[in-house]
Amino acid sequence: MEIYYFAIIVLIGLAFFDLIVGVSNDAVNFLNSSIGSRVAPMYIIMIIASLGMLAGVTFSSGMMEVARKGIFHPRFFLMPELITIFLAVMLTDILLLDLFNTFGLPTSTTVSIVFELLGAAVAVSLMKIYLENGDFATLVDYINTGKALVIIMGILLSVVIAFCFGVVIQFISRLVFTFDYVKRLKRYGGIWGGVALSIITYFILIKGAKGTSFLSSDMVEWINTHGWTILSTSFLFFAFIFQILVTFTKINILKPIVLIGTFALAMAFAANDLVNFIGVPLAGLSAYNVSAATNDPLGITMEALQKPIQTNTFLLLIAGCIMMLTLWFSRKARTVTDTQINLGRQDEGIERFGSSALSRIIVRMVFSLFEIIKKIIPIPLRRAISDRLDPSSYVSTTTMDGKLPSFDLLRASVNLIVASAVVSFATSLKLPLSTTYVTFMVAMGTSLSDQAWGRESAVYRVTGVLTVIGGWFFTAVIAFTVSFIFALIIFKFKLSAIIVLLILAFFFILRSYRYHFKKQEETRTIEAFSLKNVTKAETAIQTAFEQTGLFLKEVSDTLGICCEATVSEDRQRLKDMKIETEKIQTWANVIVANIFKTLFLLHKEDINNTQKYSHTIRSLQAIAESHRDIVTRIYEHFENYHTGFLNVQKEELRKVKTHITRLLWNTSIMLLFRKKVDYDYIRNQKRKLTELVDEFDKNQIKRIQNAESKTRLSILFYGILENCVEIAEQTQNLLDIFQESFQLMPNEKR
Repeated sequence: MEIYYFAIIVLIGLAFFDLIVGVSNDAVNFLNSSIGSRVAPMYIIMIIASLGMLAGVTFSSGMMEVARKGIFHPRFFLMPELITIFLAVMLTDILLLDLFNTFGLPTSTTVSIVFELLGAAVAVSLMKIYLENGDFATLVDYINTGKALVIIMGILLSVVIAFCFGVVIQFISRLVFTFDYVKRLKRYGGIWGGVALSIITYFILIKGAKGTSFLSSDMVEWINTHGWTILSTSFLFFAFIFQILVTFTKINILKPIVLIGTFALAMAFAANDLVNFIGVPLAGLSAYNVSAATNDPLGITMEALQKPIQTNTFLLLIAGCIMMLTLWFSRKARTVTDTQINLGRQDEGIERFGSSALSRIIVRMVFSLFEIIKKIIPIPLRRAISDRLDPSSYVSTTTMDGKLPSFDLLRASVNLIVASAVVSFATSLKLPLSTTYVTFMVAMGTSLSDQAWGRESAVYRVTGVLTVIGGWFFTAVIAFTVSFIFALIIFKFKLSAIIVLLILAFFFILRSYRYHFKKQEETRTIEAFSLKNVTKAETAIQTAFEQTGLFLKEVSDTLGICCEATVSEDRQRLKDMKIETEKIQTWANVIVANIFKTLFLLHKEDINNTQKYSHTIRSLQAIAESHRDIVTRIYEHFENYHTGFLNVQKEELRKVKTHITRLLWNTSIMLLFRKKVDYDYIRNQKRKLTELVDEFDKNQIKRIQNAESKTRLSILFYGILENCVEIAEQTQNLLDIFQESFQLMPNEKR
């Protein structure tokens, strides 16, 4: 029994880590609307969400049965076999969720746990049948196929229901309130608040009471039998309170609705999803305790796990505290949240996802469908609807923390109300649907109704949604497969397999954290480039100087490294530099987007002569493209194992590198520190580089005539020289463009 005692300790330890990776993934479910709408300072949002989770864990006791008997029949298994299943499930779950968290993709902890249980149970069942020389057709006796299918179908159905309800409810809400909703809140705010909070009360209190661990059966029965009374009373009470607030105060009632909705959805998440993190370890502990109390602990079947059981409230609260701490300190939780918010934001900007053939087809079909619908709807009705759904009246204002919201409070309130209702209703039926799927699809549905997916962003947003949904199917397949394999390994090799798999899990998680940290640093740099919260032209111009300076400095550094790697034929460093070109191209795109923001601010303040800023677009793009061409050409040349440069060519390249990097470096310093530009120095550097390139061109012609340089090598050499000249010319152009802007800046940094 010692090995199984060790296995229980491992399961408890894995439960701790699973809570961390699970909350990191699912925090987006209840933080998305509050953070996206900037309803309150971040610490207020976090406190409310934390309290909601702490309350929700006490409602999750009834859900714990899913891990024990929801997917397989425990009466057909012995304690060692169940421990094998549970260990395989927990190891797979931690690795899978951490993988998705690292890439910022929200996935379903429910789908993962269901298919992991299914995969491990099938593996152990097949091994039992094989060792007993049984018929493999009896596999269906071991698996609770009926319950498993109900759970899977419930999850898939919830995706469709959540999206449709999100579209319809947001469409109706926007028709009533429009994007300029503040005035109409005076008329309908009380009714809206009453409906919103009575729905939350109904689904959280009445429907969720069945799973609570602290309410007596009499109290639960009273709540269920007086449901309509509670519902109608709460509607009248909240409608009265909110109508008074909108009539006699300046309070925006959508803010308390969003905050209460955040609490409710956090509560629903904890009640529905806690089983995904600690249900399996608790089931393993129950199996161990049941077997330890018998005379034949390794030979008794686990019929006892079929019986209903109430989980200790103290254990639930401990799990809730771990979830709260994870919510506050997990960096990966922020990454997953950012993905969903960016896909639903109202404004345009740099899109995280690219375009794909499927997304283009979908967008084309939807636009064609809308055109057909427009022809059917009478023109007067169409105009009336169009006027009320005109997003141009949406004005994004800076909040107290100095940041702009991604969407307004009306959409945030619909997100929370619809999602919390669907999740809480499923919890009352003990169906562990995916809170991630529900909240994500509701958010996508409401953003579609709000026309956030305009023609400038629809293809990229659809690609993002397809990527996330594709990840969901990947979750099911990989969860089943990996858990199946892990269960077979543990079943065969016992303790040694457990130790090896634990070491591998630790190794992969450590690597994922390093990768995530690196990507976060890159994201912070790009965010530092953003002008999203800048409202003054002077600040925008000053920021444009700094951004351009950073951009040129990075180009200078990578060109220097690339040249040295070329001389030494270091393929790995060249490969790293090729990856860096993507980052530099992104920086150029961000700066270009910010220039449009600067032009808007300049026009807004009636400043003429803005054309020079638009000219920077061509120069920035030319520098980025020339840089990318240099690195790509060199990388492909040596990746294909072509001949390296001659010694004389290496020396010439080093001289060119010295001049171009010196020019870029000095220009970046002038822009970064806003020093007075020494134009004579820059022009002199550019002139020297041009003369040097002319000289090296002639030298190369002689080498070609003497058959000293191969054709591919000559083409590459000329390409590098021409691109360096182009970078130098465009850098000088940037300084010429910025020359008059120095007088618009505040004090120069000396």
